Order: sequence, then structure tokens, then C-alpha cells
Amino acid sequence: MFPTSNIDGVKLKNRAVNVRTSKFKTIPKNIDILKPLPRLNDCRNANERESLLIRKIQQCTTLFDFSDPNIDNKSQMVKKNVLNELIDYITDDKNSISDNASSEIINMVAKNLFRTLPLSDFDPMEDDPILEPSWPHMQLVYELFLRFLEKLSFHEVKKPLDQGFVVQIIRLFDSEDPRERDYLKTVLHRIYGKFINLRAFIRKEITYTFLEFIYETEHFNGISELLEIFGSIINGFAIPVKPEHKITLQRVIMPLHTPKLLHNYCTQLAYCVVQYVEKEAYFARISIKALLKYWPKTCSNKEAIFVTEIEEILNIIDVNEFKKIQEPLFKRLALCVGSLHFQVAEKSLLYWQNDFVCRLMEDNYKTLIPILFPHLYRMSKEHWSETIISLIMNALKSFMEYDPKLFGDLTAQYKNDKQKDKRKTKEREELWKKLNDIEVKRNMSKLKQYKQNKFH
Repeated sequence: MFPTSNIDGVKLKNRAVNVRTSKFKTIPKNIDILKPLPRLNDCRNANERESLLIRKIQQCTTLFDFSDPNIDNKSQMVKKNVLNELIDYITDDKNSISDNASSEIINMVAKNLFRTLPLSDFDPMEDDPILEPSWPHMQLVYELFLRFLEKLSFHEVKKPLDQGFVVQIIRLFDSEDPRERDYLKTVLHRIYGKFINLRAFIRKEITYTFLEFIYETEHFNGISELLEIFGSIINGFAIPVKPEHKITLQRVIMPLHTPKLLHNYCTQLAYCVVQYVEKEAYFARISIKALLKYWPKTCSNKEAIFVTEIEEILNIIDVNEFKKIQEPLFKRLALCVGSLHFQVAEKSLLYWQNDFVCRLMEDNYKTLIPILFPHLYRMSKEHWSETIISLIMNALKSFMEYDPKLFGDLTAQYKNDKQKDKRKTKEREELWKKLNDIEVKRNMSKLKQYKQNKFH
């Protein structure tokens, strides 16, 4: 039913069709009047209590229209009371849940939660979310489902909770309501922990969601929450990391830096990258190369995010891996130091306040100072911000302490290069002036010839 090839964006459209034809579909709203049933704790007979439990669960499959608070108000209260009673019943360790009751609970959860989400261009940094009007009942359903998952033994597998159910859970992460996404995060985490047979599928489905977001829709509300879950999954990877997980980093995690909504999930994304680097040292080189590849050319806010993430990687990078990537990395950092955008320049210069990064620069100063010095020296004279100039002077001071002779040579070389540039600029201006004079004389000659010909 689902594609089994290596992670790529080729089969996403086929997958989307399969998701829409899943057996869990939106249930039309039911306006039947609910009637209170006897309490479960009042029923002493085990068989009768089991039957009553199933009836109560089935009662909770009734859906209501919450757009009008006066519709089915009494029935809504009955359902709310039943849900609270079921939560208490499941939480009690004395009460066991049969397979039939488990199937009914999963079916009830599906009918209450699985629905078609409205299309939106919601940006949490700019817009207020549209909150789910039925949340008072949905929250209780989530609570009940979480207690149910907690009650399952580690090796216990319930057939109704299959791959189609997981797909619908992940689809719900697109909800605008942050309260729902927070519950979904816990639910998916519990499912991943309890159902070993679904772990590979959950990882694959999350990566498909990321790929769909990157290459097709560029909009999905729950990317940050899914990245939080994926970060925990990465934390549990065995060492050495399997090749399939390396492919996920290169083809899914790092391309997540390209969408325009990066600011919504940059913290969680950086956490995932750092988790990879902590697993194996060579992932630092892979990650930094990818960041340099995807470096934003026209968005200074994204550039500041990249600078911050690279600092997090440098905090845990292996020294040998740093030497392999230091030149291209600091060529880019030199451009950031010279940026006229305050935040980009400031975040780059704050590297000199990071003790570990300073030690890396000190150990490799013969390679790094010649790369950084021209940009630092130039911006110390030209930058518009006094704060940035102050930070640049501190960086130059540290370079002078590393090697005064090298610092003096670079200063002299910079001044000589500056003089050469001035001479070249002057020569170029003189050449253009000569060419302009020649062109003027030529035009004047043509005009004179034209007048003579016209007169004759």
C-alpha cells in the first residue's frame, strides 16, 4: 500500500492517494440524544460490566455540532461525563481491558479525532491559530487514549491500531490548534514506544511528511512537533548508525533548512542535527557541508539561523572533523562577519565569546586568520554599527594575541592591497575618461561631416 523504495520525493503523490482512501474517514455529525447509563463501579457482575463498558464506549462515538453551543447540550454533557468515567476506569490498575473493549476504544478514538482539516496558510509567528471548537470533548478523548496506551503491556499488540491508524494520527499534526498538536506528540511517542512492529513505519511516514512539506506543499503546522519526536528517535539510534538513517539526514533533515518557514521549527531541527553529530563525529562534516550548500542568498533572517546552528555543531565537533571543514566554513563566516545586517554580523562575531570555538580557532589560527582578517579589518573601518565595530575589535585583538608577527604581516599586506586597489581604480577612471574623450571627438567629427554634407 505504501512505497518501499529509498527515501525520495518521487512517490509522494501515490502515497497521498493511499492516505485519502484509508479506512478511517470523517464521520458525519450525529444528533441522536444520549441517555445516561448506570455507572461501571455499580455493576458487580464481570460480564455485565464488560457489556456496559462497551456500550459506554459506543456512546462516545456520537459527534456533535459545536458551532452552536445550544445544540444537543444535554447529550454533550452525558458524553463528557461518560468520557471522564472511562478515563477513571482505565486509569484504575484493578480494571482490565479486554480485546473487544480495546477495539471499541480505538474505533471511538478514530471517529472522534480523524477528520478533514481545513486548508490554511497559518504562520504561528504572525497569525492567531483557529482553535478547535469541539476541544472540550476531544481533549477527554486524547486523555482516554493516552491512559489506554499506558495500560497496554510492552509486547501487547492490538490489531485495529495499524499503519492506517498511524497515518491518520500523523495527518492530524497539521491542525492549527497547538493544544491538539501537543497531545498528538505524546500519543505518537507512546505508540512508537509500545508498538515495536510499527516503529520503522512511523519513521518512514514522518520522513514522507517532511518530504511532502519540502517539495510539494511548503506548509504543515506540525513540523516542529514531528521534529521533536524525530529528535527523540535519533537519540535512540544504535551505534554505528545504519546507512538508512544517514540517508535520512542527507535527504530529509538537511533539506528542511530550505523552506521559507524555517523560523517556525529551527530550534527542533537544530536539535535533530546535533543528535546525529553526538552519535558519530563524521556527521558534523556532513551537516556543515549541507548547510553551506543550502546557505540562504537573499534572506538575512535565515542566514542568522544558519550561523546559530553551526555554532551548536561546533560546540561538539571533533577536532579532526573540524580541520576537514574549516576552510569553506570560515570563508562563509568571513562573509557573515562583513554583513551589513546587524543580526547576522552580531551572531557571527559572538563566536569569539564561545570558549570552545575560540580554542578551535587558536589551534588552527595559521589557516583561519588569513581568511578572516581582511573582512574584519575592512568592517572595523566601514560598518555602520558601533556595537559591531566593538565586537570586531575584540576579535582582531584575539588574533594579535595569537601571533603578533602574522597579524602585523597581514595588516601590512591589507594596506598594500588597498593601495593597489586605489591605483587600479584611478587607472580605470583615467582609462574611461580617455575613452569618453575619444568617443566625444568621434561624435563631433561625425556631426561636423553631417553638417557639411547637408550644406552642400
